[in-house]
Formats: sequence, structure tokens, C-alpha cells
Amino acid sequence: MTGQKIVDMQKEIQIKIAKKLLDIIVLQLLNNQPMHGYEIITKLRKTFSVYFGPSTVYPLLATLENKNYIASHWDTENDRPRKIYVLTSDGHEILGYAENTLNQICQKINPLTDINNIVPDFTDKVNIEE
Repeated sequence: MTGQKIVDMQKEIQIKIAKKLLDIIVLQLLNNQPMHGYEIITKLRKTFSVYFGPSTVYPLLATLENKNYIASHWDTENDRPRKIYVLTSDGHEILGYAENTLNQICQKINPLTDINNIVPDFTDKVNIEE
């Protein structure tokens, strides 16, 4: 396989994983710091090079809030009011469970293929910076 094909394949897999795990990724982003919706959209795009728009992210945030994994409050201190999302204790719990499950899956498939370069290690908290 050529170098470009490998890069293309890795990008395709990264996008596929990001789409399937979007709820867990959003919880992890909020585990690092409270954020407003547009900030989440921007972090997702910069981190995974894939665009999840408002029509995807805001309904997901509402679902996560309905499940009590996140909570929100309005920040009216700035020129523009923004709804800030924070991770709840239930969110921390489900995130820990998800990280453990993903690690177990990665350990089980690791002998089958070298996925270390395409699946992040979830044993440490992912610190996603701009």
C-alpha cells in the first residue's frame, strides 16, 4: 500500500470513528472544560478535520442534557449570550465507562492489527487544545 493510500485510509477511519463516537467525544471535550455549542463545533473540526454542524451538535447536546450527562447555563456576561455546557457527575461516570470499554476493545483487536496510529489511547484523558 502506498504512503498516500495509508494516509487516506487513516483519515477515513478517523472520520468514521469520530462520527460513531461523537457523543463520547463531546463528553470528553466537556470533561476538559465547559464550552458553548459553537466552541464544541470548532474543536471537533480542528481536532478531527471533519465538520459536524449545528444540526448535528445541538440535538446531540439536548440529548446528552436530557440524559443528565451534561448541564447548561446561560452566560450573559459577554456581548452575545451563550449557552455553556458542563459535564455532570453522571457524565463523568458514563465517560469513564466508555473509556474503559474502548480500551478493552482496542486491546482485543490490537493483536489482530496495529491500530496504535489510528485509534487514540483512552487510558489518559484526551487533552484537546486549539
